Amino acid sequence: IETMGDKITAKAAVSEFGVPVVPGISRPGLSDDELIAGAEEVGYPVLVKPSAGGGGKGMRLVEDPKDLPAALESARREAASAFGDDTLFLERFVQRPRHIEVQVLADAHGNVVHLGERECSLQRRHQKVIEEAPSPLLDEATRARIGEAACNTARSVDYTGAGTVEFIVSADKPDEFFFMEMNTRLQVEHPVTEMVTGLDLVEWQVRIAAGEPLGFTQDDVTLTGHAIEARVYAEDPARGFLPTGGEIADVVEPSGPGVRVDSGIRAGTVVGSDYDPMLAKVIAHADDRTGALRRLDRALAQTAVLGVVTNVDFVRFLLADDDVVAGALDTGLLDRRVGDYTAPTTADSTLVAAAILRWLDRWAGETTDPWAVPDGWRVGAHRPVTSRLTSGDRTAHVRLTGTPAAGVAEVEDGETYRFSAVLHGSDLAIVLDGRRHSYRVGESDGAVWLSDGHGS
Repeated sequence: IETMGDKITAKAAVSEFGVPVVPGISRPGLSDDELIAGAEEVGYPVLVKPSAGGGGKGMRLVEDPKDLPAALESARREAASAFGDDTLFLERFVQRPRHIEVQVLADAHGNVVHLGERECSLQRRHQKVIEEAPSPLLDEATRARIGEAACNTARSVDYTGAGTVEFIVSADKPDEFFFMEMNTRLQVEHPVTEMVTGLDLVEWQVRIAAGEPLGFTQDDVTLTGHAIEARVYAEDPARGFLPTGGEIADVVEPSGPGVRVDSGIRAGTVVGSDYDPMLAKVIAHADDRTGALRRLDRALAQTAVLGVVTNVDFVRFLLADDDVVAGALDTGLLDRRVGDYTAPTTADSTLVAAAILRWLDRWAGETTDPWAVPDGWRVGAHRPVTSRLTSGDRTAHVRLTGTPAAGVAEVEDGETYRFSAVLHGSDLAIVLDGRRHSYRVGESDGAVWLSDGHGS
């Protein structure tokens, strides 16, 4: 439990209150030799974990005993660097684990309640990507048991405030769950709990800190509908999730019934590599899980961060996965699906729109002088205005002639299109061979960015 700064002490505390813990070896000051010797009793595969921190830093999965010494060495090095403490412990790795956490509130008057659970199994390198409430795995009886275990965890240390108790649950035996750790703060994913309970967790955190008692009991807590959250990260899924950065030219955020956005960015924000890559959270709520999945996908289709490559398209790919739709989740699912993902290709229409955007800049000036009109007029055939554009792995020349009201676009190794185009602020509308396309546009570091509801 983080207030102790020591997960080993936390495991001992909660086990005394009857909270089940994963079999393992955990004592302060264990040497590598002691951990190696104890691993046989714990049983492989084992998970090496730092006692002083979280977020996946310093964690190592070891399936073969010969790999454990090297894993301990690297885990200690990373834990010392990240947390200033290289204390390690071992837990048995639960096969096909699901990561389920329970939100608790505890006041200074002895009242402790839980607000249901969140499913956080869709994660990459122990970093959560999609979270939802409630979990599609648990039945009402298990939900009550795991909720009571979370409350007992808080009671075991006389906890006061808002907190999250995290459990590992076997996908094969959902009635078995094991205490993992407690985060003594609000989690990134707390909005999904707020949307299914109707409670403002930030407000209650402050009111509890001010000494107020909880104004409700466990029987008053009800879960209504289903909520799902996607984290928008500054990373490129097509390039091994490499961190991205740059200056944000524009931000497009979704809205509508059942949609919420928590964001810390705006146009002009510079995204660097000094902090966590999360830019925003998009949350959707509906009467049931199917409706929430659909609503979140639509909301992400309306989300764009122009100027920085994000994971939005990958998240939509993940939400459409058959196992995700069915709720058959585990913490390894995302990594198993990464190899099936390919970034969307750049269509002719997008290349034409990018070329038109730059071309319209030339029409924005003085055009009463016939020699200044950028229509490519010559004695004989018109001379096209040519742009060389690169997007992803595709490079092509786009040649434009005519006027914004009646133009012709020719794409190298592609088609020839008739178009009209209008730009209002950051909104570009073009009609291409009779079909309308709408884009939100921006420019950053010499690049043209377009978002059209299918991606950026």
